[in-house]
Amino acid sequence: MAEPIRLVLVEDNQVFREALELLLGLQSDIVVVATVGDGSSAAEVVRAHKPDVVLMDYRLPGLDGVQATRAVREACPDVAVVCLTASPNSRAVDAPSQAGAAACLSKDPELDDVVAAIRNAAS
Repeated sequence: MAEPIRLVLVEDNQVFREALELLLGLQSDIVVVATVGDGSSAAEVVRAHKPDVVLMDYRLPGLDGVQATRAVREACPDVAVVCLTASPNSRAVDAPSQAGAAACLSKDPELDDVVAAIRNAAS
């Protein structure tokens, strides 16, 4: 059996973060190794936990999702970032990609879509 995908979750909304952590934890091939509620802590947490994938909110206190994605990719170039945005306009999709995100999704998709994006980013 392959090693599970190690995931760090960066989301400022505590209820949404806890729900995602719970739902993603039900996946047999994903383990949430850490969660953080602001962009400023993202790179530090990623360095400490060495995940395969970071699920990053677009709008965060401190560093926003684009800045935090850039910081994570600079600190740990092998870590893939999947960005989630509540407003999927072209800026919210293009900016994370330009910062190094592997994918950027709306917060509206089915959980299966988020899981698929995490799996694709990890491979």
